[in-house]
Amino acid sequence: MQKNTFLFDIAAKLLEEHSQQMENLTVILPNKRARIFLINALKAQTKVPLVAPEIISIETFVQEVSGITALDSIELLFEFYAVYGRLTPEQPEPFESFAPWAKTLLQDFNEIDRYLLNPNTILTYLENIKEIEHWSVSVDKHTALIERHLAFWRKLPSYYHEFYQHLRDKKRGYQGLMYREAVANLPHFIQHSSARKYCFVGFNALTKAEETIVQQLMAADRATVYWDADRAFLEDPLHDAGLFLRRYLKEWPHYKTQPLQHVYSQFQEAKKITVIGTSKSIGQAKLVGSILEKHLEDHPDTALQDCAVVLGEESLLVPILYNLPASIPALNITMGYSSKNNPAQLLAHKWFKMHLNAQQRNPQQYVFYFRDVLDVITHPLVEPYIQADVLLKYVRQNNVTFIPQNRLFTLLEKPPTALFQLLFQKWEAHASGVLQNLATLLLEIKAQLNYTSNDEKIANAFLYSLYKIVNKLISYFEQHPVDNQPETAFALYKQIVDLAEVSFEGEPLEGLQIMGVLESRVLDFETVIITSVNEGKFPSGKSNNSFIPYDVKREYGLPTYKEKDAIYTYHFYHLLQRAKNVYLLYNSDSEGLDAGERSRFITQLEVEKQPQHQLIFEQYHPEVPQIAYEPMVVPKDEAVMHQLKAIATEKYFSPSSLTNYVRNPIRFYFQRLLRISEAEEVEENIAVNTLGTIIHAVLEDLYTPFIGRILTVHDIEACFSKIEAKVVEKFKDVYKEGEIQKGRNLLAFEVAKRNVFNFLKLELESLKKGEVVQILALEQGFEREFVHPKLPFPIKIGGNVDRIELRDGRVRIIDYKTGKVEGKSVTLSSWKGLTEDIKNDKIIQVLAYAFLYEKEAKGLPMEVGIISFKNLKSGFLPFKFKADKEVQTEVTPEILAAYLEELATLLAEIFNPEIPFREKI
Repeated sequence: MQKNTFLFDIAAKLLEEHSQQMENLTVILPNKRARIFLINALKAQTKVPLVAPEIISIETFVQEVSGITALDSIELLFEFYAVYGRLTPEQPEPFESFAPWAKTLLQDFNEIDRYLLNPNTILTYLENIKEIEHWSVSVDKHTALIERHLAFWRKLPSYYHEFYQHLRDKKRGYQGLMYREAVANLPHFIQHSSARKYCFVGFNALTKAEETIVQQLMAADRATVYWDADRAFLEDPLHDAGLFLRRYLKEWPHYKTQPLQHVYSQFQEAKKITVIGTSKSIGQAKLVGSILEKHLEDHPDTALQDCAVVLGEESLLVPILYNLPASIPALNITMGYSSKNNPAQLLAHKWFKMHLNAQQRNPQQYVFYFRDVLDVITHPLVEPYIQADVLLKYVRQNNVTFIPQNRLFTLLEKPPTALFQLLFQKWEAHASGVLQNLATLLLEIKAQLNYTSNDEKIANAFLYSLYKIVNKLISYFEQHPVDNQPETAFALYKQIVDLAEVSFEGEPLEGLQIMGVLESRVLDFETVIITSVNEGKFPSGKSNNSFIPYDVKREYGLPTYKEKDAIYTYHFYHLLQRAKNVYLLYNSDSEGLDAGERSRFITQLEVEKQPQHQLIFEQYHPEVPQIAYEPMVVPKDEAVMHQLKAIATEKYFSPSSLTNYVRNPIRFYFQRLLRISEAEEVEENIAVNTLGTIIHAVLEDLYTPFIGRILTVHDIEACFSKIEAKVVEKFKDVYKEGEIQKGRNLLAFEVAKRNVFNFLKLELESLKKGEVVQILALEQGFEREFVHPKLPFPIKIGGNVDRIELRDGRVRIIDYKTGKVEGKSVTLSSWKGLTEDIKNDKIIQVLAYAFLYEKEAKGLPMEVGIISFKNLKSGFLPFKFKADKEVQTEVTPEILAAYLEELATLLAEIFNPEIPFREKI
């Protein structure tokens, strides 16, 4: 065991000064955790059997003196709500809106009692402040809202006294009540425990009640105080680490006649302090891992027994756990980790949301929203243990937006597990039943864990923490008159889950210690790594969770941010006091959401540098490649060339696949050779390509009866009445079970109808002008071999053409586009570089259709082009070739030959084994 620690020194003093009456000695520590370290220090220095002294925390001691049992913060809220309801019978607030302000008010009650203030004085002061705030409004013009607001502040003394008496009668209470009662009972306690001696060890900032208790015991010669005082802080009148002790030395009667004993001079000793700035929280987590890895290499025999990681920000715990070296022999986590960041809590929150949304949407049918379902089934605590992949596949393939609860169970390939049933079974009609379901669900998830990995052990701690909260809620709902609706259960759950903390199990005397700032009190380590040494984190800043204004606190001696900063300063310097190696990590990013400014503590160490301190400043940069991204290059080996030939001879290259190559060769490689398609996602809102597919399908159905004959005005007029039915039919075919009755999808539905209507209207106008139109083909597939000297063998080109018609003796090939296309997109002035620029993609596509249909045209004049549904007023947009001032719209043999020359160049590149597929970025 490390011998230069405060507790080792205290153990020696206890053995020296109290060895004869250890059984009558009570040692009081700031927290429970230090107890095992003190016992270990006593054991290390005792050679003969010895009765250990009673070692307790200050909270336990105060509870013993007061005779009051501590209530947890959740039950306090319920008890206060019962008192509030009695005193506000006319218009009590529901619990969910009561809880937020009640938590703040209870904190103020606690401070008033811990500092032994007259509650009437403070609370009446608050009432008067609120009255002053409304002076600008004359009394006769006070609204009902203002009156209710002022009435609330007038009732604060009543709330306090009634609640205090209510708890006192039950012999239960919050910390401040215990302290006030302990002070009142102290004379009786001293009188009836005359044989016992008390040692207060390692305290710094005492409340007024604690000061009173300690001083009265010292005055009765029943107590000794062992401060952990260092000369560097005590003798500097401006150093906040010694603020409280200097105040006690000045004000306590005991120190007017007795000098302070046991002052240390350890802060000035040799230390290596390394200050490291790094980017973001994740940078700090990775840095902690690398520091520990090097420490293990340099000190293989210590097994990290004298090393601690102190988190200035508790949310760093999980990232640090994932970045710890695998060689760490043992780990002990001692800190209050908020349930806000608890993965099990996040699952419970998603579960609540999913069911509440289903109930509100349709209580009878109980329909789940697909995103709510996906959020639940993809959670890491759930996904491995249910048939999540089956559900995901079904939802994405069928484009399901809303899923009836009973339908979920029919989709599984195997019988549903107990966990699946608990996740999706219908809720009970009351809050207690809902919470019981949640408790059972958490137990079922816990049963799935096999505890073979640290991850699962940590998950178990999270689950157990939440399970305790839910169980308490169940009992509170049964004992207290609160609205028993499921919505209330969720509202209450959200309010109180932040009050709970996750507890981790571990061996406190072995391995690496990970702790919060407050848990480090009284303890000393040779190597200390402190994270988040940033302003607003460590120290935590000027947050003020109180109704009591700053000036009132100053006036009546309540702690303000000045005292809070002094407490954090003491903890910081105490961590450094006996350490030999210190690492201070901070976020050096000055911009963004997680921006940081290094703590004033670092500046203070720099300005007040001790002669024997080695202060090193570093900047940690994760390894970043010099090139941000290297474009992907895939060489064309024998297998690739074989596959390309198979596509060219056994299948075909479509115009769209060729334009994909022009756009990005790697995308072409993924789609055509590796056959990797885009990830299937649910289209909650109809995508543009889906809308296009629907419009294509509607027009195909409407025009199919007219293939092969001349269109008439009557034919088109008859189509108008069929638009809505056809659009509905095609939406169901293409969009599957997607919702089209409301929101954006309803607008898309109307857009589809309007586009078809406008297209038919355009067609009708052309027929009325006397144009003769004969439909030759709709959505028809064509294939043709392309033979060219540049190519190693004949290559098949193929694809589906949206519409081919004979209009006034000319063959017209039409490609529909849902998006907006203008004439310039299908206009060309030079063939050079046609297949090198993606802006020519539409020209490459429509001329490919001309090549495919050339033989079927049988010498008739031919034109190709686009009809854009977002530019219908422009009508048919034909391909145009501008040579000097002449504009050609007919696809002549010369134009087709020039196009095929460029196409051959493109295909020759694709089939050239020396040219790899190179990503365009």
